Amino acid sequence: METPRNEQLWKKAQKRASFKIHLRSYFIVNGGLWIIYFLSTGMNWGNHGFPWPVWPMLGWGIGLASHYFSAYGNNDEMNLAQKEYEKLLREQR
Repeated sequence: METPRNEQLWKKAQKRASFKIHLRSYFIVNGGLWIIYFLSTGMNWGNHGFPWPVWPMLGWGIGLASHYFSAYGNNDEMNLAQKEYEKLLREQR
């Protein structure tokens, strides 16, 4: 007989798995962009100005950081709601 699944933990596990897939995509795509950059510039790093792959890495990195905090941060909505509810109860007394 299968044990019932804790829905809160299941959602958290899905978020974390999704983040890991996002992280893997980030490294693969940005690694490819750096390869294209080095192949197209003839590996003359200093003669072509600022390396353009930094910009997609920065923009995507911001989204990745947000995804990380969503998956691993301590922003459990149920706990936050419970704490606010208890706070309101204390204020009423």
